[in-house]
Amino acid sequence: MLELLSEPWPWYVAGPLIGLMVPLLLWAGGEFGVSENLRHICAAVLPTRNDFFRYDWKATGLWNLTFALGIVLGGAVAATVLASPDPLIVSDATAADLAVMGLTTFEGLAPAQVFSWQGLATVPGFVMIVIGGSLVGFGARYAGGCTSGHAISGLANLQLASLLAVLGFFAGGLLATWFILPLLF
Repeated sequence: MLELLSEPWPWYVAGPLIGLMVPLLLWAGGEFGVSENLRHICAAVLPTRNDFFRYDWKATGLWNLTFALGIVLGGAVAATVLASPDPLIVSDATAADLAVMGLTTFEGLAPAQVFSWQGLATVPGFVMIVIGGSLVGFGARYAGGCTSGHAISGLANLQLASLLAVLGFFAGGLLATWFILPLLF
């Protein structure tokens, strides 16, 4: 069983499982998304007169908080119990493209040259981690949800706003990949 859980699942198993979550959540009255959790946490722990944080977070946010906790716990289990001793394999073409940008170490899940305390002190690291992270967080709230919420729940509900948000996410990803990253590195 441990071997089954530690290997990537094929698309024809993982895809339908994710797809079946949408009707299950609709039936249960929940929504699939993570970005709203910061608001729920603030509403739960901050006594405020701000109307944005004054609502019944237990009724509307308990499912999402539980889901986010599951993500954290699942990541911890995956990193400790299910971790593979084999190094991450990056294709030769990807390694060559990254080497042109100056990234040469591929241990772990992300290049330590950027995603580390030392990398944070560099201009590319600061731009990607601090500025990029802030823009992603702001964008998720401004768009009314994150990529998972819009792409899975919103599109399944045929919401035009979710379609526009997902198109914006993809356009932003392409813009960053083809124009911003080459400028940074």
